[in-house]
Parts: sequence; C-alpha cells; structure tokens
Amino acid sequence: MPFKLKHINWKYIFGEILLLFVGINLAIWFNDWNTSKSIQKDKEVALVKIKEEIEANRDELIANSALNQKIPAFFAEMDSLQGENDHLVTTPNIMRGFVGRYPHFFSEIDSVRIGDDLFQYEVGALVNLEISDLSSIAWDIAKSTGIFHEFGYDCLYGLQSLYNTQSLVKIELNNATAALRNGSMNELVRILNVMGQLEEQLEGQYTNMIQSIDNCK
Repeated sequence: MPFKLKHINWKYIFGEILLLFVGINLAIWFNDWNTSKSIQKDKEVALVKIKEEIEANRDELIANSALNQKIPAFFAEMDSLQGENDHLVTTPNIMRGFVGRYPHFFSEIDSVRIGDDLFQYEVGALVNLEISDLSSIAWDIAKSTGIFHEFGYDCLYGLQSLYNTQSLVKIELNNATAALRNGSMNELVRILNVMGQLEEQLEGQYTNMIQSIDNCK
C-alpha cells in the first residue's frame, strides 16, 4: 500500500522562523537600548557629582591658599627688618604698617628705643596653617564602578591630571603641617612656595574642568 506524504506548508514555517528571528533581535535591541540608557544616566549622575566636588574643592583651595601664602610673605618682610640678635629694627610707622598687614601673626610685641625714631622690636610670631580638605570621593566612586570609562579620552585625561595635581597639593600640605609642628619655619616657607605653584596650577585645572565637564556627557 503506497504511502502518501502530507503537504508541508513551507511558507508558514519560514514565516514562524522569521517572526522568531525578529522577536529575538528586538529583545536584544531593547535590552541593549535599556542598558545604554541606564549607563548614560549613571554617567550623567557621576559627572554632576564630580563637578560639584570640583567646585567645592576650588572654593576651599582659593580661600585657604590666600591665607597660607601670607606666611612666606610675612617671614620675608620680617627678615628684611631683622637686625642683630634676631630682633627687628625699624621705625614705629614701618612697624605699624607691618602689623597692620599681618594682624593675626603676632602673639606679642616688645620694643626698646635705640635712636631718635628707631626701635628694636622683639616679637612673638603666631603661625596658623589652613588645612584644605580636598575631596576625591566622587572621582573614586566613578573609578570603582567603572563608569569613568564612558567619559571619553579627553575628559578622562583632564580629570586624571586634575586629581593627580590635587594629590600633590595634599602631599605638600602634609609636609607643611609636619614642618610647622617641628617648628621648622624655613622649611615651612620653602614648602609653601612649592605648594603655591601647585595650587595655582590646580586652580586653573579646576576652572577649565568646570567649564568643559558638561561636554563629557
């Protein structure tokens, strides 16, 4: 008895395969799109937090640097007035101007007349170092989560360079604190001069990044 093959509907089969193929690709596309949207959102949040961190760091750097850089200027002026036995020798008018420029640097002042309008001054210097708490939390989080890879080369290079300079400033600030603790005023002045150059560079990097960071999005 002969066998009779059933008719195969190839059009239906190919249609089902095509629908399955399209469905899988749509699912993959949607998943990729959703992931990309999530990454973009995380990237924008990270950049906002980094920008806020940089703005806060810049404000603190400018305020504290202005105060700390008075210390080398104070000692330079004091050295210019110094006579024998580590005493200052000058006129009352010059001394008043000196004290007026650095009112918080003197703990005590004693004077002895040594001429018609010339006095010998013995002063107690009071030096306070302003400690800048320059944060890198937002940057560290961006690196630990891996989102910083999405910033683009130019943006990433600028941020890495900025935070490297910030680390150098913090190192010099620690050195300055140690010098002050040890009473090494000459070493403190030397460190503050180096730190002043780094702070000037860092302030410029802060300003440039604040202006350009929105382009990283």
